[in-house]
Amino acid sequence: MKKKFSRLAALVAAAVMMAMPLGSCGAQDGAGKTAPADNGTAAQTEAPAQEGEAAPVQEGQTDPNAAQPGDAPAADGTAEGEGEGEGEPAADPNKPTTGTATVHLLCAGDNLIHDNIYEEAKTLGGGKYDFHSMYEEIKPYVQKADIAILNQETLVNDAFEASTYPIFSTPTEDGDAVVDTGFNVISMSNNHVLDKGSEGLISSLDYWDSKDVVHYGAYRDTEDSENIRTKTVNGVTFAFLGYMEHTNGFFLDDDEPGKVVYLDEDVTIKQQIEHAREIADVVVVSCHFGTEVVHDINAQQQTMAPELADWGADLIIGTQAHCVSTCGFVTGENGHRAFCYYGLGNFFHTMYDRHSAVGIFGDLDITYDFDSGEVSFDNIKAIPTISHFEADSFDSMWYNCKVYPLAKYTDEQFARNFNDGITREQAMECLDCIPSKYLSIE
Repeated sequence: MKKKFSRLAALVAAAVMMAMPLGSCGAQDGAGKTAPADNGTAAQTEAPAQEGEAAPVQEGQTDPNAAQPGDAPAADGTAEGEGEGEGEPAADPNKPTTGTATVHLLCAGDNLIHDNIYEEAKTLGGGKYDFHSMYEEIKPYVQKADIAILNQETLVNDAFEASTYPIFSTPTEDGDAVVDTGFNVISMSNNHVLDKGSEGLISSLDYWDSKDVVHYGAYRDTEDSENIRTKTVNGVTFAFLGYMEHTNGFFLDDDEPGKVVYLDEDVTIKQQIEHAREIADVVVVSCHFGTEVVHDINAQQQTMAPELADWGADLIIGTQAHCVSTCGFVTGENGHRAFCYYGLGNFFHTMYDRHSAVGIFGDLDITYDFDSGEVSFDNIKAIPTISHFEADSFDSMWYNCKVYPLAKYTDEQFARNFNDGITREQAMECLDCIPSKYLSIE
């Protein structure tokens, strides 16, 4: 395959990105390959828990609040479509008023489509993009979930040609493959959402509107951003909200279509979560935060997670760092408890950094009690995945791009994985930050 991104262009792009805020997708080098980022900051260590808060649980520690095996087994049921999409869900006369219902939820990290991936997809499709085979190994995991959430890190649109770092644009055929894999909820809250300005954002929204998914985290205007997205499954209504730390120095002009909400807009975030609490049974908040290629959570994550719980979030999903971070329960000052995956890491990508090779599926059962209004969590898991790619040399186009569950990834595949010569032992080291009771290699 022909190389699409020269080393000279990579150096120019890297120089441009150094002027942008921290947290972008690393310094690019070679044929769309992402080299380790120079974060410019030291890794943050986790602060001790304050009164009313719960610090993330580390491996080997015991969390007395965590669900234990045998608690509240999941109820079987099929997804329902009532109340999906924008605004407040319509009143459902069949909605249960007593008893409990359980929903199996899965969330995945960054679907970060570099040129190696889309060029190979074009080869696989005989000149037309076909990404389906790249996701086939993880498809059974996704399709087991009632709600499957993906952080779509790049704009999926028809307005612009495919492009790679630092300004991403992804063919809509990748979105088709993502939906066919089983993802039915798409988060657009990330730092690349304005890579192609207002036109790219609106085109991506148009695309996702054409699919049978709920999408959130980027909107057409302020009014649209206040229409909270919901999805009802087994009688339980979920609300979805998404916020990002920054958008790589790109902003929308006041007269341009499009709207995103940043993490420093705490008044707006608080109001939206509180409103979501009123119209939904379970509130899911996606946050694009964390320090690039650093497993430890930073001060913003430590402070914000309990605030989100205090305002009414039940599940907090973290992305941005491109490597996995810890997970655990957090409690707001008012006593409301949420579960937080601080960093899911990358889902599918060709970043050249062994710390970024491994991601996790957040996988759990969420039970809602219609009598008490209480939300509980069971069978909480962090299931590791790994992105695979091979190369003849660093300067060649990379190939055999595919995402696998780590449990099914063989030693022979490790030997062929070109990502910084990663080994199984190094992959497991990336997972040291995950509490052992949640880590589930399956």
